[in-house]
Amino acid sequence: MEWLVAPFEVGFVQRALWGGVLVALICALAGTWVVLRGMAFLGDAMSHGMLPGIALASLLGGNLLAGAAVSAVAMAAGVTMVGRSPRLSQDTSIGLLFVGMLSLGVIVVSRSQSFAVDLTGFLFGDVLAVRRDDLVLLGIALALALTVSVLGYRPFVALAFDERKAHTLGLRPKAAHAALLGLLTLAIVTSFHIVGTLLVFGLLIAPPATVLPWARRIPVIMTGAAVLGSAAVFLGLLVSWYAGTAAGATVSAVAVLQFLLSHLAAGCRGGRPRPTRRASTLIARPGPRTDKVPS
Repeated sequence: MEWLVAPFEVGFVQRALWGGVLVALICALAGTWVVLRGMAFLGDAMSHGMLPGIALASLLGGNLLAGAAVSAVAMAAGVTMVGRSPRLSQDTSIGLLFVGMLSLGVIVVSRSQSFAVDLTGFLFGDVLAVRRDDLVLLGIALALALTVSVLGYRPFVALAFDERKAHTLGLRPKAAHAALLGLLTLAIVTSFHIVGTLLVFGLLIAPPATVLPWARRIPVIMTGAAVLGSAAVFLGLLVSWYAGTAAGATVSAVAVLQFLLSHLAAGCRGGRPRPTRRASTLIARPGPRTDKVPS
């Protein structure tokens, strides 16, 4: 079994493993809600919509993380504002902002002589270059993501299944949606510079979607997504070590392969249905209330 642990005896591979696992845990918390609410396109748009801020920060010698955060917040605010138009569907507004932000980012980056290198790093990151400071940052981000998920659990559940019901129960769906966008932004911004936007999006969507046919409760989906995401990181780094492939892309490929195998198995045995209002159990409530909200 020495071949199984030998790669992780190397320092930079160990840091890559820990960094990837922390990203997988953060993405499991945010990605579950993204999958349940059907926000995958928004997640993809936000992850690529960070490019203008990153490009400007790079050209001006500023902090890339701060630039990414500003750009992601601008993207989320733009989606919220444009989405209020009754004549435009949410997909249309997201698609237009996605193309606009990405185009602006490419225009800015093209002014740099290292255009190809910068764009490649943005898309694919370098998980093997994780530093100790990056691990600290990811640990803080995980604590914040866990706090938001715990405090906003009940409004997030109501919002995911019935926005009108959330409003009736006084759970402030607009505030819950803003908090959910904040959680998504946190996951994307704190992870992209380590593993790239493609890997972030892969770990954000694939693990929760893999668990979905087999789980009926949201905490189970989150836990399963965290386990599968961490396993994808481990297996991806292992395959990358021996096959000589790109580490980040290999991790993403393993996560997608897990998804395909899961849904193939679910189709063969007629897997369980995804969570619904009827099938879901009740969430814990602070006091006696007759209104039922799925969990």
